[in-house]
Amino acid sequence: MEFNVRRLAADAGTFLSRAVQFTEEKFGQAEKTELDAHLETLLSRTESTKHWTEKIMKQTEVLLQPNPNVRMEEFLYEMLDKKVPMRANNHELLGECMIDSGHEFGPGTAYGSALIKCGETEKLLGSAEKEFIQSSAINFLTPFRNFIEGDFKTISKERKLLQNKRLDLDAAKNRLKKARVADARSAELNSSPPLGEEYVAHFSYMLSFLHVRWLKLWAEEVQQAETELRIAQSEFDRQAEITRLLLEGISSTHAHHLRCLNDFVYAQATYYAQCYQYMVNLQKQLGSQIAIFPSTFSNNNQPAGSSSASIWVPTAQPAASLPAPPPSQASPALNELRSTSGTRKARVLYDYDAASSSELSLLSDEVITVSSVPDMDSDWLMGQRGNQKGKVPITYLELLN
Repeated sequence: MEFNVRRLAADAGTFLSRAVQFTEEKFGQAEKTELDAHLETLLSRTESTKHWTEKIMKQTEVLLQPNPNVRMEEFLYEMLDKKVPMRANNHELLGECMIDSGHEFGPGTAYGSALIKCGETEKLLGSAEKEFIQSSAINFLTPFRNFIEGDFKTISKERKLLQNKRLDLDAAKNRLKKARVADARSAELNSSPPLGEEYVAHFSYMLSFLHVRWLKLWAEEVQQAETELRIAQSEFDRQAEITRLLLEGISSTHAHHLRCLNDFVYAQATYYAQCYQYMVNLQKQLGSQIAIFPSTFSNNNQPAGSSSASIWVPTAQPAASLPAPPPSQASPALNELRSTSGTRKARVLYDYDAASSSELSLLSDEVITVSSVPDMDSDWLMGQRGNQKGKVPITYLELLN
C-alpha cells in the first residue's frame, strides 16, 4: 500500500510538471526542444498517409455499397462479431422478377423467353458483383483497415510517449537553469551576518540572509538537476529513435498498399470483363430471337396501314459475318500478294474489333502493312501496325498501289 501511494504521488508530480511545462510553452514563457527535420518530415508523412487512407476506405465502401443503411447494418454486425446475413442484391432481385414474369407470360412466347434469358443474365451479374465486393473487401479494405487500427495506433502511442519525454526533458532543462541562477545569486551575497547590536540596525540584511539561505537550497539541487537532465535526455533520445524506426516503416506500408491497390484494380477488371461478356452473350441471344420472329418485335405504336419499323438491337458482329468484298479486292494485286508472300500497304475501310488474341483490331481509314501467310484462310491476311501483329479480314481492307 505504501509503495502504491508513493508511485501515485510520483506520477502525479510528473503529470503536474508536464502540465506546467506545456502551459508555459503555450504562453511563450518556456523554451521548447524541437524535433529534428527528418523526424518532423516522417511525422507529416504518416499523418498524410492516415488521412488519405481513411478517405480512400470511406469512398471505397460507398462504391461497394451505396446504401448507407446497409453499410450501417453491416457495421453493427461487425461490432457485435456476428455474421452478416446473406441477401439478394439489386441485380439478383431484378433477375428473379424477370424470370417470374417470363414464366407468367409463357416460356414458349418470344417475350417470355426473352425475359427469362434477361433474368438469368441479371442473376449472373449479381453473382459477379458479390464476388467483386468480397474480393475487394478482403484484398483492399481489410489491409487498409488493419493499418488504421493497428500500425497507426502503435505509431500514435509511441508518438505520444515521445511528446511526454520531450516535456520531461524541457522541464529538467528549466529546473537546471533555475538552480544555476540561484547558485550564482547566492555566491554574490555575503552570507555572514554582522555581530552584536548591529543585528537591529541590519534587519533588512537579515531578510537578505534568509533569502540567501533559500537560494542555497536551489544551489544544492544543481547536481541533482544535472543528473535528472542526463536521464531525461537519454530517455528522449531512445524514444525518438523508436518513433523514427516506426515512422520509417511507412514506406513498407505504402508498398503493401500498392500491392493491395493492384489487387483491387484486377478485381475491378475481372468484374467488368465478366459483366461485358454476359451482356454480349445476352445481346446475341436477343438478336437471334429478333431475326427468327421479326413480326413479333414490330412497333405496335404505328398507326393502322403504316409500315411497321422493327426494333434494332445492336449485336456484336462475328468474324465470319463480314461485309461483301468490294470489287477492287478481286484484283491482280491480291493474287500477286498471295503468290509472292510479300508485303503491301492497305487502307482500313471499317472499324473492326478483334474477336481473339490472334486477330488485330482495326480503325477506319488507318493504313497498315499486310502479308499473306501459307495455309491461312483465304478470307484473311496477316496485318501489322508497329509492333502489333494479327489476322485481319480481307473484306475490311483496300490494297494500295
